[in-house]
Amino acid sequence: MQRTVVMNAEGWPGIETASKMLQEGAAPLDVVEQAIRLTEQEVQVTTVGFGGAPNALGVMQLDASIMNGDTIETAAIGAIEGIMHPISVAREMLKRLPHVMLVGEGAQRFALECGFKKEDVLAPEAKKRYELWKSQNFKEKLIDIFKANDGSGSHGTVISLVRAQHGSFAGGVSTSGWDFKFPGRLGDSPIIGAGLYVDSRYGGAACTHCGENAIRTSLARSVVLYMKKGATVRDAVAEGMDDLKGLKGGYQGQVVIYALDKAGNHFVARRFKEGKMCQYLVWSDGMDRFRKMDTNYVDA
Repeated sequence: MQRTVVMNAEGWPGIETASKMLQEGAAPLDVVEQAIRLTEQEVQVTTVGFGGAPNALGVMQLDASIMNGDTIETAAIGAIEGIMHPISVAREMLKRLPHVMLVGEGAQRFALECGFKKEDVLAPEAKKRYELWKSQNFKEKLIDIFKANDGSGSHGTVISLVRAQHGSFAGGVSTSGWDFKFPGRLGDSPIIGAGLYVDSRYGGAACTHCGENAIRTSLARSVVLYMKKGATVRDAVAEGMDDLKGLKGGYQGQVVIYALDKAGNHFVARRFKEGKMCQYLVWSDGMDRFRKMDTNYVDA
């Protein structure tokens, strides 16, 4: 049994803080929230929060979810505008609402009523990238921009999976979503069971990259269920990859699965061997500081 934090490469602003908090005895939900907040506000992270890409109209719509593995309580925020930290809005939902998901104007209203301030969450650098994209791609009829088999722009999220010393799990996900997406698009990040699932009895899983594929396979929940049925963390991820193989039609994109078993052992793998190498970050008991590691590839 060991304390462990797993984040994807975008989590570099928060991983060190997360590992220190966990060593100091902080609650897993606090660790998850703070690690992701630091990423959401980092302008150099171009796929999450302030530094991320807006939708096709130049509007930032952010998604996030958070989950308590001890109680199976969860909350998710989708397509929220004008709020810097959707992960904290989701955390507030755990305390104040009976609902598990809020989207759009309702999500923003909840945030404002809770005291979050409305602000410009599109960084100047991100706006410049949007203007360049717009000059080359924008069409008045937005559906003419997209093709059913083209997944360019589907690549970024920050995930955090945490196991505390006595076995409590928490997880969180935050993203600006598909770059220059159709307005209102939701990926797997705010869909519990697709982009995130944790259960302290068995483990946890989260996903990045092509959220549409993770939704179609209920991927994160499936990986945890495979561990529940006795699979090792590696074999559970391999089973998840096998589920992805069964998809027919629609865009088939890269997916990375991050998983932790109930003892704190981790395994991370990508769907396709070819293409850009994905990396992730991990800290566990016995490490002086976190490590950057390459994702595995399993031929499921």
